[in-house]
Parts: sequence; C-alpha cells; structure tokens
Amino acid sequence: MAILPPTSMSALNYDTFISKAYLRLTGHNTSFGHRLLLLLAFVALIHVTLRLVRFISEWLIKKIHATRSANDFVAHKPKFMTLVRLLVNTVTFLIYFFALGFFLEEFGVSLTGYLASGSIAALAISFGSQGLVQDMVIGLTLIFSNAMDVGDMVEIVGLATVIGRVQEIGLRFTKVLNFHNQQVFIPNRTIANVSRFPHGGIFVYADVQIPSELAPEKAVQIVESLAQGMWRQFNGIILSEPVIGGVERPPDAGWAFIRVHFTVWPGQGDLIETTFRQQTVNAMKPFNAAYADWQVPVTYRAMNATRPPITRCPKDLNSAPGQRPR
Repeated sequence: MAILPPTSMSALNYDTFISKAYLRLTGHNTSFGHRLLLLLAFVALIHVTLRLVRFISEWLIKKIHATRSANDFVAHKPKFMTLVRLLVNTVTFLIYFFALGFFLEEFGVSLTGYLASGSIAALAISFGSQGLVQDMVIGLTLIFSNAMDVGDMVEIVGLATVIGRVQEIGLRFTKVLNFHNQQVFIPNRTIANVSRFPHGGIFVYADVQIPSELAPEKAVQIVESLAQGMWRQFNGIILSEPVIGGVERPPDAGWAFIRVHFTVWPGQGDLIETTFRQQTVNAMKPFNAAYADWQVPVTYRAMNATRPPITRCPKDLNSAPGQRPR
C-alpha cells in the first residue's frame, strides 16, 4: 500500500472523529473528496440541529402553561421561559465549540490540544473578566431566587434607579422597559436592591365626598363617568379599569363618599391628585358652589371600604365585555 507524502491533503490522518464515524458506518476509509463532502454534511447537520433545538424550545414556551406544581418549577411561566432560553443558549455555545474542534481536527489540529487551549482560554477570561463572572452569577441568582420575573413591574436600585417592566433576565444584563418606552439594559452586578410591585403597579384611592344637594345614585354615575374617561384617555398610565365602590357613610358623620380605586404606573400618582381631582371638583360645583379640592382626598395606602368594591364595566359599544377600551 503506497504511503502519500505527509504534505498531501489526502494524507491527513484518518484518526479523526468524522473519519472514525464514517469508517464505523461504512467499513471504508475516507478519501479527500469524501472528507470534503463529510465536512459539508457536518456543517449542515449542525445547522439543522440548532434550528431544531430553537424550534423545540419555542414550542415548549408556547405549549407549557404556568401551573403551580409540587416542586414549584413552573410556578411562573416567565421564569420558565427565561430558563429554557438560557438552556438553549448554553447548548448552542457547546455545539459551536465542539463542532469547531471537530472541523479543525480534519485539518491536523489536535482535538485534545484544542479542548485544553479552550479550557486555558476560559480560565484566563474568567480571571480577566471578573465583572462578567459577577454578572453571570448574579443573573442566575435573580432567576432562581424569584427576586423578579419577566413581566414584573419593579424598581431596581443600583448605579441609578430604574422603574419599569422586566423584559428579560440575562446572564449579562437585565432588560427593563421604563415609563418612557426606553429599553434599559442594567448590568446584573450593579443591581443592589429589587422592589416588586406585586399587583403590577401602585394603588391610588380617591374618596369623592358627595354634596348633600346631590342624590347618591347620580353622584355614582358622575364619578363612574369621570373615572372611565380618565382610563380611556390615560390608559398608558392607568393600568387597569378603575373600580368604583358603593356609597359609604362613616359612622356618626353627616356626609357620604364614593371610593375610586385606580392602579397606576409607579410614580405617576400625580395624575389622580391633579387631573382626576380637578375634574371631579368641577363636576360637583354645579351642585355645591363651595365644593373644594379637600373634599376629594387621594391616598396610596388606604384601607378597603366597609363594603366590597363594585366593578362597573363601561357601556362602550366598541368594546366587548371585559375587553379594555382602545
């Protein structure tokens, strides 16, 4: 059997991963042309594998709903989505890393040396990029500690204070969409404190005192109309339909009030203290010319009214029942 010169491309040793796999499947050694075809097939296989991994991950995200289980693993769908995508990114990196090693092996690069150099490079990068390591550790901590989930309204304190809705918790950055529709990328290592708004915003209560000259039923209609108008006009700030309480009469008091419950974007309570209060005062003045701002107190930590609040749906022909007006 003739031995080709070591400089010949076809003389590259057959003791490679791809050559061994071909020999085991066919029982024949590979020629130069076969090896080129095998490399192309290998690249195509890597591409198809990555597409399949991403397809399966997105299918899982769409099909698996958040249901609280005994181990609480998928108690929150956003967290499950984050973990699945983190796993996909890790698998993608490993596939690329080993595929490059197998590819270089066909051109005479030792796979053992490649893996060893990759380990040394990773160690050097870890020592030289301590900030990156901190970002990754804190990112994993945020994911597994339930400090916040994708979709949560949070206040993050670090180098700066950011209030917004969490869009992504990554290994380097946490992405938050703030009130101005800006995507803010916060390095994980700078996060010092996380405050969650469990109801998606802050509660603002406006207690509208009913003038004695006005029938309570008419007062409820007026307040409901004003609250629904505020929601339609400022639905980027008022996050859910206002809840109108029944007519309340404090014990031993000669007056009555209606409590309106708003859920607003954090830090935007001034809208209720100014616009809604002034609209209410103007609506009540025709019944009592002395009606003033102090008769519409606005609070943020108010107790619930003695009667359970009643949700009054808007009578909007353009909105289906339970659908938020546009």
